[in-house]
Amino acid sequence: MDVSTRALSLALACVLVGSLSACGPASFSPTGAPPPVAGGRPPLTDIEFLENPRQWVGPSTALLSDATINVVDPAPRQSLPTTVVSQELGDNISVTITSTDRVLALDMSGSLAATVWALGFGSTLIGRDISTTFPGVEGLPIVTGSGHAVSPESVLALRPDVIITDGSIGPLDVVLQLRDAGVQVVFVREAPGLEAPAAMARSVSAVFGAPAVGEALALALTQDIAAVSAVIAARAPQDPADKLRMVFLYLRGGNGIYYLFGQESGSGDLITALGGIDIATEIGWEGLRPMTDEALISANPDLILVMSDGLASVGSVEELVQVKPAIGLTPAGKNARFVDMADSQVLSFGPRTPEIIDALARAIYAPEK
Repeated sequence: MDVSTRALSLALACVLVGSLSACGPASFSPTGAPPPVAGGRPPLTDIEFLENPRQWVGPSTALLSDATINVVDPAPRQSLPTTVVSQELGDNISVTITSTDRVLALDMSGSLAATVWALGFGSTLIGRDISTTFPGVEGLPIVTGSGHAVSPESVLALRPDVIITDGSIGPLDVVLQLRDAGVQVVFVREAPGLEAPAAMARSVSAVFGAPAVGEALALALTQDIAAVSAVIAARAPQDPADKLRMVFLYLRGGNGIYYLFGQESGSGDLITALGGIDIATEIGWEGLRPMTDEALISANPDLILVMSDGLASVGSVEELVQVKPAIGLTPAGKNARFVDMADSQVLSFGPRTPEIIDALARAIYAPEK
């Protein structure tokens, strides 16, 4: 993927709102079974799916039963110093890591910090970005502003050994200035999609000199994603003519921003895992494109995925249809068939991805009446 395209995708996809507790026991399920479900929620295999999802009328919200990040190994082994590849904008460079006692993991979706936590290195985190909001990090100081701009003073005051980032926050000059000030900076860039969680697990674990735990997390996530996707594939409509045609719509009503997510945003992988037809892939959209009336009517979606804060920024589904009447001409608009999920979750592609797919499937195929 072109770096500038990915940066734009992240910038639009992740405009988010914004004392370290002990890591809990591992609860991944590297056995091929769907991931465990917390909070008393029945497993997805026991949920009754709609006989005809196209006939459902009304919006629904996808909610995680538990936002906790599960830890694959609470006592991972490290071997330092270690040399890793930092994926710079221009070229890859080698960075030697001698200490990971004090770490900042910063990106727009909070996925890097979540991965650090899932690997068992949560106790090394000394600060967070505004998108890192999972249980256990509430007491960490925030070093990015509402526009995801890094505060160099806040960072340096924390005396980090290492900053792990993906380039989605900045400005880039500030991040590079932190490197010049003596902080080791490692860029970890993974293309959004269902392969990203495993790839990120391997890349981040390498920074800690702990490739074995990275491989364990990657395997667990890959198997959990496959397991929950298989349940959906078996229960969702099988005939392509009956499958839900979906698009991902990015909204910021206050700023008049309406974008349709195409290929390279990762939304296509998500829609496919949810048993739907990704319209963007079907017609070859790439990157992002403004939501014109013509584009939306041509797409003619049965269901529209959105971020929760984005939907709130326009008020409601009904108000969105009033502002953008073309939406009302589509099956999704006529049936108010919108599914929203928290901005920091839906396209984060981190260690909670199996649970995110599970939650979205429930909102799509078994919405509360």
